[in-house]
Amino acid sequence: MFQRGTEKPDPVALLATCTELAALAERTAVEGPWRSGAFAVLARQGVLAGFVPADAGGTGASEPAILSVITAIAEQCLTTALAVTQWASAVRVIAGGPPELRASLLPPLARGEATTTVGISQLTTSRQHVGSPVLAAHATADGSWQLDGLCPWVTGADSSDTIVTGAAIAAGEQRFFVVRTDAPGLVIEPPLEMLALSGSRTSVVRFEAVRPRAVISPPAGGPRTGGLATTAVALGATQAALAVLRRESEQRPSLAPVAAQLASEAADLSAQLHAAAVTGIDAAARDRLRTDANSLVVRAAQASLTATKGAGFVRGHPVERLARESLFFLVWSCPQAVATATLCELAGLTAAT
Repeated sequence: MFQRGTEKPDPVALLATCTELAALAERTAVEGPWRSGAFAVLARQGVLAGFVPADAGGTGASEPAILSVITAIAEQCLTTALAVTQWASAVRVIAGGPPELRASLLPPLARGEATTTVGISQLTTSRQHVGSPVLAAHATADGSWQLDGLCPWVTGADSSDTIVTGAAIAAGEQRFFVVRTDAPGLVIEPPLEMLALSGSRTSVVRFEAVRPRAVISPPAGGPRTGGLATTAVALGATQAALAVLRRESEQRPSLAPVAAQLASEAADLSAQLHAAAVTGIDAAARDRLRTDANSLVVRAAQASLTATKGAGFVRGHPVERLARESLFFLVWSCPQAVATATLCELAGLTAAT
């Protein structure tokens, strides 16, 4: 899939991957990518290996190439794209762990022989108003760690071998932990029935005196939310809506300027995303890019719904799904700055007051 030393994935392999994912998309939306075979496709095509460092059993693809693949996956199947971002976040944390952990976990993850996911929203965007830590870690008498509390949002928890989570420790600091999903005291609740993307099998995971497999120090600056991958996923979902508009405009030329304007905006944001992947981006600019992508994906989905008229409003129509899925970006991994900017736009305000 990934061409070593380049910023772009192999186009032939990417097309083949997207074709397979599109064929599985309906099953994936219900069963999840682990059960539909979508993750097996990603493993066979070398997509998963690209997220894993070359010295740990992967191919270590460049950030621009990875974001291009995430965008392409999201255009075909948003459920799979969401699962991939959570898998990749877990892999990134594990890659920063001790050598023995990397050697044990990363090669089978790169080959698709094991699965993992991440649950750190309790440290970043979820339940931040709660006074005490939602998930706490305590040192035990034998020097190991014990986890108590919950992770409110864990994608694919019941389909993963391990969960990478984060917890507060007594000193007010945070640590990452790798926990086996069959660990004593760990309870995975039934997947949530959501407005969209229920196939992601997102669950609440509860911990009662759970002993983690490994502990990892968090990266400098602590855990981060709303990264570039979330923008890539939004742009992929935008492309799916734009494809509808282009098809409709073939029969109704009046739609062509609408499709062209939204496509131009998408191209501009894609260029900004690529530049950020190559040269880096500060937090404020990253949040602005994410805000703009969120706005675009919602508007593009609404435009595609308007263009398909009543047919698109019927449950089961592809555009009905796109409209519901676009709302996901209003709540997924949104830093406060992004959420505030979105609310101001919805209220017609130019800035937060």
